[in-house]
Amino acid sequence: MSDLDVNFAVQFTHRLRFTHDALSPSNRTLLDVMPAAVPGKAAKVQFFVDDALVGGTRGGTDKDGSAALSVEGSRGAETLTSFADSACQCHPEPLLERIHAYVAAHPGRLSMPGEIVTIPGGEDCKNAPRWLEDFLRHIHDAGICRQSYVVVIGGGAVLDSIGLAAAIAHRGVRLVRLPTTTLAQADSGVGVKNGINGFGKKNYMGSFAPPWAVINDDVFLRTLPQRDWRCGFVEAVKVACIKDRAYFEEIEAAADGINRRDHAVAMPIVATSAAWHLKHITAGGDPFEMTTARPLDFGHWAAHKLEQMTWFRLRHGEAVAIGIAIDVTYAAMMGLMAESEANRVKDLLLALGFELYDEALGDGGELLQGLEEFREHLGGRLTITMLREIGKPVDVHEINFGVMREAIKSLTPAGNAAALA
Repeated sequence: MSDLDVNFAVQFTHRLRFTHDALSPSNRTLLDVMPAAVPGKAAKVQFFVDDALVGGTRGGTDKDGSAALSVEGSRGAETLTSFADSACQCHPEPLLERIHAYVAAHPGRLSMPGEIVTIPGGEDCKNAPRWLEDFLRHIHDAGICRQSYVVVIGGGAVLDSIGLAAAIAHRGVRLVRLPTTTLAQADSGVGVKNGINGFGKKNYMGSFAPPWAVINDDVFLRTLPQRDWRCGFVEAVKVACIKDRAYFEEIEAAADGINRRDHAVAMPIVATSAAWHLKHITAGGDPFEMTTARPLDFGHWAAHKLEQMTWFRLRHGEAVAIGIAIDVTYAAMMGLMAESEANRVKDLLLALGFELYDEALGDGGELLQGLEEFREHLGGRLTITMLREIGKPVDVHEINFGVMREAIKSLTPAGNAAALA
């Protein structure tokens, strides 16, 4: 028999919804994206919730990833060490009670055979691979099948870790995401990646699996600590830099309103960012990153390494801001883009309240190891997205380490002072 090479495609539908107060019993957004497999029979749903939404503290894990996982009704088994700037993102009303009330309001449409499971937010839930079995056990015990639903409510890390469990249970059960941070609503919540950290590397273990639906509810953003509110807008800057100069200018004009947390100004910026990410994933030709280019990871080679170097003291958005600043500075030094364009990007990041330097950068030596880790993650040749100008990206396959060190050095307080002198 002769050899056979057959190309084929799998059809997916990506459902992105924008709403206000998704858990109000009168709001049908969540209900309508979860039809039952059998007419007249309620759809089974297993809920997972970021514990920062229900009174937990976002904790910093030890290197072994130890922290707490709890089932509704058994909270308080373990105390987490909180970050200094990490207030509880408590929902305006008790969230667990609201979930129960929502399911109870639709008895013929939804059933919840398992308890609501709360898990630590932030990178905690991604740093302990042993938790994956716990997540899977809850999905199994609730009798969730391929036409049942896992609903995850939380920040990007919680979406990533529960997404991986949903992707491998029965080789894939339907996942509905309710992102609760600006970062997740503007970027990661819309993505098709799921994963956890391993071997000291971010997202080493994971899968590509499109969510069944994503629901962006602005109510969850109203109680975010300022630090977490800010973080999502760096992903808006990122996608504007590589996709749309006019959108970049909109963010510049909106910066003051974003800082004041004016939802009428900020929410359209979040929505446009989500739409751009969705467009790239669904129409960009490489949703599962089969090639070596990763344009949506502009600024991320340094960001991922910085997060590891600081043991996630830096939030993802904070690390991305520094990563973007490094790359536009390098691009200007290499003559790829005008210095005025690079400064404009950095000025916007500063206007949004980001720091563009962290002491962990040091002399840049350890950070530069992130280039090889970035390349290894996909394989093939190194491909880093840079800018020719705002809105016009270019792929670079070689990095001048000496110039990159100078770019990093220029962001230090001393380097900034020299540039201004």
